[in-house]
Amino acid sequence: MSDKVYDPYGRWRGRTVAFRMSEEEAELLDAKVRCSGLTKQDYLVRRLLGWEIKVYGNPKVYKALRNEMKAIYEELLRIENGQIMDDDLLELIRIVAVTLDGMKEECEWN
Repeated sequence: MSDKVYDPYGRWRGRTVAFRMSEEEAELLDAKVRCSGLTKQDYLVRRLLGWEIKVYGNPKVYKALRNEMKAIYEELLRIENGQIMDDDLLELIRIVAVTLDGMKEECEWN
């Protein structure tokens, strides 16, 4: 039998929680997780328990924001060609803006 793996606070996480999502919901969740710099498990636990999610600038977060901005740019080019803007794009823009704004505040305090 393998050893128990504890989280950084010394808690053993032995319970599994699972649920189903649509493809669109899963993509939006993945974008939020990427921009947070957290693991999906840590992101979901913090969101579900109402804990604050702080984003600290690091190469992983920078790369995620860069990729999300690229996706936003590609969607804006598609819209420029006369196609309709969907709500997912607006939510992605909001996620990136909130993340960048929070990182800016963190830098101002340092």
